[in-house]
Amino acid sequence: MPDTTDNRPSSKVARLIAEYELEGLGDELEARWTGNGVERMSLRDLADHFNERLLEQTLIDAGMSALESDVSTTYQNLTDDEVSTGVRTDARSRLEQNGVDVDTLESNFVSYQAIRSYLTEYRDAEYRQLSDEEKVEKDLQSIQRLMTRTLSVTEERIEKLRETGRIDIDEFEVLLDMQVLCQRCGDQYSVAEFLENRGCDCQRE
Repeated sequence: MPDTTDNRPSSKVARLIAEYELEGLGDELEARWTGNGVERMSLRDLADHFNERLLEQTLIDAGMSALESDVSTTYQNLTDDEVSTGVRTDARSRLEQNGVDVDTLESNFVSYQAIRSYLTEYRDAEYRQLSDEEKVEKDLQSIQRLMTRTLSVTEERIEKLRETGRIDIDEFEVLLDMQVLCQRCGDQYSVAEFLENRGCDCQRE
């Protein structure tokens, strides 16, 4: 969905997307809010994500490093109430020494309300609450992806240890058997079985 149209209300978020040439960010914000094909994010998290993208582009334009860790740390140092005055001053000074107008940058940071207005009023996006079935299925898929990743990393590490002679083994197979134990009745389930069964049978007795 385009970020500029004559028929939509003005939006600070839309203006900044155009000004910073952040093509595709509007689509990403909508997808992350609605959970359309990606892990859903809250409006507050989306505001932080958007602001970090502004900061990242600002660093790039100033010829500074824009590594993810640098962006996140700098953003936290500029905005986190828990950060000391000294740390915030140092962060601002570093940016100013590289030609960044920090006051303008901070004034461009948006609130979660601005993100909500952009998504609902400017883009006509709508967040639909997942049904119980959809939520269970989505969480099961997330768990299964994590289990697959755990297996892959474990196999890779063991293989490297074997190749470098740090452990002794010929052929091997990594097994991951994650179980859910009901402490009321003692029954055990695989994660998939437990979620698909919507809990333990003893709760329905």
